[in-house]
Amino acid sequence: MIGVDPVYSHGLGLAVWLIILIRLVVAFAVLLNAVILMIWFERKAISDMQSRIGPQRWGPFGLLQTIADGIKLIFKEDLMPAEADRLVFRLAPFLALIPGFITFAIVPVGGTLTIAGHPVRLQVADPPMGILLMLAMSGISVYGVMLAGWASGSKYPLISSVRASAQMISYEAALGLSIVMIVLVTGSLSTHDIVASQAHGIWNWNVIRLGVVPFVIFLIAITAELNRPPFDVVEAESELVGGFHTEYSSFRFAIFYLAEFMNTITMSAIIVTLFFGGPAGWVPNVAHLRWVFPILWFLAKTTAFAFAYIWFRAALPRFRYDQVMDLGWKRLIPLSLGWLLVVAGFLISVSWGFGMAALALFAWTLLTRAFELGSGRERGAEAVLPVIGPRPLAPEALRELTDEDEEA
Repeated sequence: MIGVDPVYSHGLGLAVWLIILIRLVVAFAVLLNAVILMIWFERKAISDMQSRIGPQRWGPFGLLQTIADGIKLIFKEDLMPAEADRLVFRLAPFLALIPGFITFAIVPVGGTLTIAGHPVRLQVADPPMGILLMLAMSGISVYGVMLAGWASGSKYPLISSVRASAQMISYEAALGLSIVMIVLVTGSLSTHDIVASQAHGIWNWNVIRLGVVPFVIFLIAITAELNRPPFDVVEAESELVGGFHTEYSSFRFAIFYLAEFMNTITMSAIIVTLFFGGPAGWVPNVAHLRWVFPILWFLAKTTAFAFAYIWFRAALPRFRYDQVMDLGWKRLIPLSLGWLLVVAGFLISVSWGFGMAALALFAWTLLTRAFELGSGRERGAEAVLPVIGPRPLAPEALRELTDEDEEA
């Protein structure tokens, strides 16, 4: 049962239901406050990187600026475009927000406590198919973006929603293949079991056991799924004004804003859970404080990846849309598939592992050569066309120009 630990799922008393309710409320409160801090942290960190002051008006160091901005948005006028689909337009922001909280619910943030005689994991829910739930939520979250763009009745949001759908399809395959590698070495789809398999030292972390390649693939793919820089072509202000939320205002715009940062925190926690041992770490032999240190380890690791996303935004330029598609289809999917074959081979035997590595290297060489030939042909076709002004002429325009020259 969702939210009920197996050790006491046989008899549900009032105390058990109370513990479940408390976990839900605490998880929601912690995540919401973390989102507020994350917004302030990103604005402050980027301002420091760009030699600016950043938020400073409300509260010490500007800590209350996010709350002030939220109150301002709530009291702004809620606009509804004339051509919008009203029901879908109102529903879309919540479809972007809710999957982030559901995904956070399966993340173990600490060890096990004993409350009222019941062992309680510091995890809202531990379904046996937790990883599949995470993949489902990452796919559902794009529906909020897609429906927001479609329901706005405007061209720019519609283009943004099409981009979001194509980007999700492109990177979901590489994301899933990197997770399959973790499931192979762990033997379970439960996030608790994945963390438990990494709890015996840093050398058992999946980033070490599987190599750094699956981690890099997952990081790039999940960054693209989050529409975070440098993959924020869905919101590209220089091309699409504001993207899918161009027509949104007031509280609904605030929900999209919260959803972006909530998903960033949630996926930082997922990266820590899958590759860096979750709350695993050194714990001193102090009886009454042993439960605190796993939480501190989890917070430190998650904060490090949240800062990495801020660093990406401050340091990296936005990819062009064709570059985003090329990276997903031509690089990440072949690389993740080849590394999956190598991991599966080594799980069978060493000889199988080296054989799969040789096969993957050969296939990668062929694919790279094929992509280079294709790109060379495209560049060659563009070079044949004459250039008059800033744009090359199409073949039809070239024929018209030749006929007019002959008449002259």
